Amino acid sequence: MGKTHLAVRPKQRSRLRLFAGKPYFIWKRYVKWLTEKKKVANTFSRDALPCKVFEHATPLLRKLRKVDMQLQYNKITNLRLAVQKLDGLIIKPGETFSYWRRIGKPTRRKGYVDGMVLYYGGFKSGVGGGLCQLSNLIYWMTLHSPLTVTERHRHSYDVFPDEQRTQPFGSGATCSYNYLDLQLRNDTDTEYQLKVWLTDTHLHGEWRAAEPPLYTYEVYESDHAISLEPWGGYLRRNSICRRLIARDGSTAFDEYITDNTALMMYAPLLKEDAR
Repeated sequence: MGKTHLAVRPKQRSRLRLFAGKPYFIWKRYVKWLTEKKKVANTFSRDALPCKVFEHATPLLRKLRKVDMQLQYNKITNLRLAVQKLDGLIIKPGETFSYWRRIGKPTRRKGYVDGMVLYYGGFKSGVGGGLCQLSNLIYWMTLHSPLTVTERHRHSYDVFPDEQRTQPFGSGATCSYNYLDLQLRNDTDTEYQLKVWLTDTHLHGEWRAAEPPLYTYEVYESDHAISLEPWGGYLRRNSICRRLIARDGSTAFDEYITDNTALMMYAPLLKEDAR
């Protein structure tokens, strides 16, 4: 039986709601941090764990229509500061990784500068802008590991076309300090280590482990569709799934991960399921 999708219409937020809503959710998260009893990963090691589980890299600069390239150069400054807070982090069995608890609040005092921030289907400049590239990378790598994603927020808007996109639509994780967090838990019996660094051209990352995992992971999308909604906009949808490949090459499991729905902010080239 196919999935039934409701028509999703963009919500218009009042200026008061936009002004008051963010501080409310930020302080709500602070209270949660103070009261929750999770074991948060806070151990670092300069020495890399012996087993590479998965690696990935994404380009630092991408020419985008109507986007000032200086914001992307500034993004590199922000990424360099953030990776210093994450590179070498060890996640022991039972521990949780929190993106924002490790990085902290991006401020000018810490050296962060104005980068591009996606904002209600468009973009603006903001201190620490561009750190979503790092959360996207970590989420994508985690889908190729046995680590458990316990909090992830999808992008509500599909802002830029697929040109130069190497991952499926909807395979990233948006972030905003501190209430849109990316959190992972180590439910295995071995230590995992996050390695992240920049070269002149790319942001690189690896998950490493003390022992090799039982499976490798093949992440793919299914049920991709673009639909013209009654209110006049286009929505893009898909599901993210993955196959767990055993060491003998056989498929041990094929599992659903998540659904994505996003409002398209550009004219689509309709090739499938447009109506």
